[in-house]
Amino acid sequence: MHKQEFSFDGGRVLSCSAFSATGVVRHGFSTRIGGVSTGAFFSLNLGMHTADDAEGVQHNFSLFCRDLAIDPAHLVLSEQVHETVLYKAGRSDCGKGLYKETDLNGVDGLITDEPGVALATFYADCTPILLLDPKRRVIASVHSGWRGTVQKFARKAAFFMQKEYGAKREDILVAIGPSIKACHFEVDEEVYLDFAAAFGTRAERVTRFKDGKYYVDTDALNLGLLQEAGIPRENISVCSLCSYCEEDLFFSHRRSGGNTGRMCAVIELT
Repeated sequence: MHKQEFSFDGGRVLSCSAFSATGVVRHGFSTRIGGVSTGAFFSLNLGMHTADDAEGVQHNFSLFCRDLAIDPAHLVLSEQVHETVLYKAGRSDCGKGLYKETDLNGVDGLITDEPGVALATFYADCTPILLLDPKRRVIASVHSGWRGTVQKFARKAAFFMQKEYGAKREDILVAIGPSIKACHFEVDEEVYLDFAAAFGTRAERVTRFKDGKYYVDTDALNLGLLQEAGIPRENISVCSLCSYCEEDLFFSHRRSGGNTGRMCAVIELT
């Protein structure tokens, strides 16, 4: 385990210490701090498809990317739909979804081995997961909500990185970013049964039952999926910050009743 798995300077960016130490990527998980949006989207809203002002969101991206030392024109944005489609992105995709129309519809994961292609994943309670093989120089960015977790998207992405890009499982680093944690991830029986069908007794072990509701630890489930793909536990960094609890730091779809901004996780090979 890394002693200090994530670094935060009080501003726009939360970074994974293990990723930073490699020197081969620029990356970060955004907070809601330091933007120009107002009202329900205060202040660093990076959701292009929210009801926020589009020019303001673009300006927020310029601020966030400045802190990451990434050119916003390198960003690749897709239309996430809580499925498990993983798309190989290249330089021709840069700017999609931000400065030009995107044709990446129904894509919840991006992967590349090309430098200068910044892969973006959006979240406001769902789990953003970044993967990096610093030796093979391949990266991925995955959006894993509860449906993505049930469909075992993190494991799929890790296996895909190994099969299609020759990444070695012992070399892959993973950063599981801020998300809604088990303290507030309340689901009804129908959803819990989906978890139980996918994970069996493991779902029961990581779920707390209270007042007729189920509180599921999706971080524990994603951690298990990544280990099933052969990634050593010490290679996986898990952010303990809860998007629901940390109202000053993060947007939360559940806390706000749906009318809120979005954070963004970005990774780019240098």
